[in-house]
Amino acid sequence: QVQLVESGGGLVQAGDSLRLSCVASGHTFSTYTMAWFRQAPGQEREFVAGIRSSGSIAYYLDSVKGRFTMSRDSALNTVYLQMNNLKPEDTAVYTCAARIGSLITSAVRQSELYPYWGQGTQVSVSS
Repeated sequence: QVQLVESGGGLVQAGDSLRLSCVASGHTFSTYTMAWFRQAPGQEREFVAGIRSSGSIAYYLDSVKGRFTMSRDSALNTVYLQMNNLKPEDTAVYTCAARIGSLITSAVRQSELYPYWGQGTQVSVSS
């Protein structure tokens, strides 16, 4: 069983930055494919960023490219989502997800392929 615990959300103004963290436990961290998803009220959950277990390259939702950066620290079993220049439309509950094993690039964005999820952290951006 894999446990995921997120932190770092909050209420900020447009243009501010936040860094979300997700600590994973329960299995060998280097084998995880990790991703961040978000869900705004009344909207479907959407992929934000992901890193395959096999490498350090991250993949992003088009609307966050250039503003968000996902990284992983294997020594701390942690993935991060650095969010810069936040916009009101980034307001959502952000949730970390994990899968043991790799995924092909096109599959990293598919939420149904991640069996393990954190509890989520609220990010609210005011204009």
